[in-house]
Amino acid sequence: MEKEKIEDELTYKIIGCAMKVHSTLGNGFQEVIYQRALAIELRKSDFGFARELEMQIFYEGEEIGTRRVDFLVENEVMVELKALVALEDVHLAQGLNYLVAYKLHKGLLINFGAKSLEVKRLRHPLNKMPNKIPNSQSSNPKI
Repeated sequence: MEKEKIEDELTYKIIGCAMKVHSTLGNGFQEVIYQRALAIELRKSDFGFARELEMQIFYEGEEIGTRRVDFLVENEVMVELKALVALEDVHLAQGLNYLVAYKLHKGLLINFGAKSLEVKRLRHPLNKMPNKIPNSQSSNPKI
């Protein structure tokens, strides 16, 4: 239980940054505005993160495209932002698919578009993935 508490401390702090952004800006802006504001809060909190990190997607060993993750925090947590009236099941499915594709253990889906901040914690469906992307792959991990 203690290990899980330590693991969730990072997501807890990221959510705190998102809450500060939402309480300051409210809802109604485009996603990019929240993305820029969250970057400021993450930087103020001394987090290591990459924004708009382009990651390759592979199928059967062949690259089939790329996708940009909104944030990769501490090479550990994928953070996807939305600015919608409400999250739908398709957004959750998208977040889980990204965890699998990026080989990450956990992520956050954060919606700034609702009157109250919506946060969904995501875990890799197999839950056997490593917690971090190896440092040698952090700038553009191959999957």
